[in-house]
Amino acid sequence: MTETFYDVMRRQGITRRSFLKFCSLTAAALGLGPSFAPRIAEAMETKPRIPVLWLHGLECTCCSESFIRSAHPLAKDVILSMISLDYDDTIMAAAGHQAEAIIEETIEKYDGQYILACEGNPPLNQEGMSCIIAGRPYLEQLQHAANHCKAIISWGSCASWGCVQAARPNPTQAVPIHKAPGIPGDKPIIKVPGCPPIAEVMTAVITYLVTFERFPELDRQGRPKMFYSQRIHDKCYRRPHFDAGQFVEQFDDEGAKKGYCLYKVGCKGPTTYNACSTVRWNGGLSFPIQAGHPCIGCSEDGFWDKGSFYDRLTNVNGFGVEADADKIGGTAALVVGAAAAAHAAASAVKRARQKGGDE
Repeated sequence: MTETFYDVMRRQGITRRSFLKFCSLTAAALGLGPSFAPRIAEAMETKPRIPVLWLHGLECTCCSESFIRSAHPLAKDVILSMISLDYDDTIMAAAGHQAEAIIEETIEKYDGQYILACEGNPPLNQEGMSCIIAGRPYLEQLQHAANHCKAIISWGSCASWGCVQAARPNPTQAVPIHKAPGIPGDKPIIKVPGCPPIAEVMTAVITYLVTFERFPELDRQGRPKMFYSQRIHDKCYRRPHFDAGQFVEQFDDEGAKKGYCLYKVGCKGPTTYNACSTVRWNGGLSFPIQAGHPCIGCSEDGFWDKGSFYDRLTNVNGFGVEADADKIGGTAALVVGAAAAAHAAASAVKRARQKGGDE
């Protein structure tokens, strides 16, 4: 019988107290209340680790690089304890024929039970010859594994949307996983876009699968709502500057030094749905906007073909549907000026009354 997560932790000398602390931290990372910690603990104690085949197509491996930097939970706990990562040609010790044999062994042993995790996408032009794995097109490997899996995770914008490989004119005819021919229509697909996705978002999706044996609630594009339901703009710490009409006009100007809103230098936060401004990166340390660079919208479909990353968006509304970013600044200045004038007038009237009383 396959070991459970708790079996593995006990074998590694982890105490019950530390295990329960881990479950509480995991619940918090998933955005769940404290009452869910016991459910996570029960799942880790009773459910066997989920077999996973992690395939790589056309990509730069940035999703894997992000994944191994997860802090809550640690990537090593996910890989070594929570799931059974049977195949991942980037980090596995086996190579060549020995490595490829593991795919067939997993399919035979866990037919219809394993998770297929896809990083990158398949090219269709020239019969898929732009991406060869073990002497055959990656598309064939993908189709074979997808036909026997339980569900599919599309890691990153390459697998979810196509990303730069599918940018015009797309000479290799690269397509996202859900548009690849031969992928069964009855297989559920969860998209975790981003270039790369946030590390804790990736591990949280796996933790949710292990705990509840189902995908988290998805939006209409197939993304988990728990991380992709709000715009970066909505939770950005620079949002007050946007509402006040205080913008960086060009890099390294006074506005940039004061931390003003990056909208006018191309920030795509108002149209990008992701958890960057809340979960952040590198253990919650920072995210691009905090580092002074505008969001490029890397988790949105087609971001690579929408012109320069530094072209500003148009018609982004602030407080009201009729007030765009260009009008907000002028309105804010008028409001401040009017308030100052009203205050000065009131003060003058008050002084006049006091003077009249004294006489």
